[in-house]
Amino acid sequence: MGDVHGRLDLLEPLLADIAADARESGGKPLIVMLGDYVDRGPRSRGVVERLIALAADPAFETRLLKGNHEEALLRFLDDPAFGAVWMENGGGPTLADYGVQPPAARTDEAAWTRARDAFADALPPAHLAFYRGLELMVTAGDYAFVHAGVRPGVALEDQAERDLLWIRQDFLSAPGPFGKAIVHGHTPAEEAQLTPHRLGIDTGAYATGVLTAVRLEGQERRLMQARVSRA
Repeated sequence: MGDVHGRLDLLEPLLADIAADARESGGKPLIVMLGDYVDRGPRSRGVVERLIALAADPAFETRLLKGNHEEALLRFLDDPAFGAVWMENGGGPTLADYGVQPPAARTDEAAWTRARDAFADALPPAHLAFYRGLELMVTAGDYAFVHAGVRPGVALEDQAERDLLWIRQDFLSAPGPFGKAIVHGHTPAEEAQLTPHRLGIDTGAYATGVLTAVRLEGQERRLMQARVSRA
């Protein structure tokens, strides 16, 4: 599933559709979440709660990848001076959903430290464990699942964390192959991009109201989507 970005209203119906499909198909499906659960949208805390519950559901095997927005959240916890940069990249709604008001002034270091401390106090231990326990890559069959993409010409086992979380054009412009077909989010597009070597499924849910997953079984690739009105 592609980037959720706080859109619990889209995550819930898409997971319900996935559960219904799993009951019809039988077996225990693997669900891979591609990261960027927080920021931009209004319900980051609720999204994390739902994914913690999903990971505990014995009906599924769930793997949770780290996105660059989770990296930003963790960096703010370690370095409150990073808060202003995080806010410029959509962190404000996440702080608000945890009941913390961001400082008005970008350069007020004491205020950012207070905000970081309040955020750390507001984070349930299970949420902190969730953020710190996210994975960088999952492989299954002919596919490798990452948040942003991979560095062309570098073996999958040698990929750098920064590329897995942040790469864009160097990956998107490369024809492949990449060792496995790469399933990724990070770079939003109006339509999912299903090519032989790259499957991009970030459809900009926080802005478009469209959250996308791709169902992979054998040679089949089928999109599943939840849609609501624009946020």
